[in-house]
Amino acid sequence: MPQAPSVTRRDFLKLTGAAAVGSIISSIDPAAIAAEPTPVPTRPFGKTGIEVPILSFGGSLHLPQLMLRQAVLWGVTYWDTASSYMGGNSETRIGKYFTAFPQDRPKIFLVTKSHSLTVAGMSADLDESLRRMKTEYVDLFFVHSVGRIDEMDDAKRRWCEKKKSEGKIRLFGFSTHSNMEQCLLDASGLGWIDAIMMSYNYRLMHTDAMRRAVDACAEAGIGLTAMKTQGGGALPSAGEAEREMADRFLAKGFTVGQAKLKAVWEDRRIASICSEMPNMKLLMENVSAALNRTRLSDIDRQHLQRYAQLTRSSYCTGCARICESALDAPAPIGDAMRFLMYGRSYGDRRRAVHQFHRIPEKMRRIMAELDYTRAEQACPQQMTIGRLIREGLIEFT
Repeated sequence: MPQAPSVTRRDFLKLTGAAAVGSIISSIDPAAIAAEPTPVPTRPFGKTGIEVPILSFGGSLHLPQLMLRQAVLWGVTYWDTASSYMGGNSETRIGKYFTAFPQDRPKIFLVTKSHSLTVAGMSADLDESLRRMKTEYVDLFFVHSVGRIDEMDDAKRRWCEKKKSEGKIRLFGFSTHSNMEQCLLDASGLGWIDAIMMSYNYRLMHTDAMRRAVDACAEAGIGLTAMKTQGGGALPSAGEAEREMADRFLAKGFTVGQAKLKAVWEDRRIASICSEMPNMKLLMENVSAALNRTRLSDIDRQHLQRYAQLTRSSYCTGCARICESALDAPAPIGDAMRFLMYGRSYGDRRRAVHQFHRIPEKMRRIMAELDYTRAEQACPQQMTIGRLIREGLIEFT
């Protein structure tokens, strides 16, 4: 049976009420926080010698400080952010938290990222991140959204060694959203990548390519963090299958979302799941799932696989090299599909709008006029790429 997180009703109402009206808590009396409960379990982070909680706080972390404090008490002490999130406000908010609760900094496995592909840009981003977050170091620094392993060149290896020697970073690696299997496989042979964060869920984890890639990283001792574990969230194209799954899992004491987390946690090669938890309700649900020791049955996994098959044409698996290479002109199909997922599947319109506008206007015009016929024919998921991209450009730009 799940162990319920111990938060008082008054504190829960404070947190959910604050989130509902969008208020910001700038100063907190630690005595108002609930007593410390059983923390979420931890796992070894590859062969780094570090243990991390199996649930990590990801995304913009644009949250009330009381909620961050409660996360610490529940053992959700792996925090993932980036220099670009909320225009830097995510890191600024973390800095305010460490100012209010400096005793918590040693407890936090703190991760940030840089979009820059140059070492000069990475240095500038790292220094600015440290300034914003009021800390002298980060536990892990990622190059953000790597699509080819040649982006992790020797200059970055030397940069990583230098920043480690300066005490500014403890570990180094990259996140990847596209061509993930090849990136993981290639990274396993480099010998200097400490950690990788990649999309990994009930849709992706069973392919031969992903199994080989994850096996290679595990053998190399690379710490692996899974993101996008909900596999695109609820999709309107499979309402009946969604309801059938919901009924089945609720009868066992957990939600479909919690079942999707469990599917990933049951893979012991994955150290942690990075989940964007924008409100107290979702944080509590995910912590409860982490503490719930009920395993998925073979039939449970079959239900998830059936749902994945029924909705495959609605979910981009990140194999962008296939569709993009079929185009007459270069275009970031993989990025556009990911941004569309933020807006439609996750309901985060602001993030979708921000990300779509990061695509240069000239490129957006090209994307609106391209012929995607060959890309659609090449797509393993049989997605209607052209229609989806044009809808995304209209809806979010």
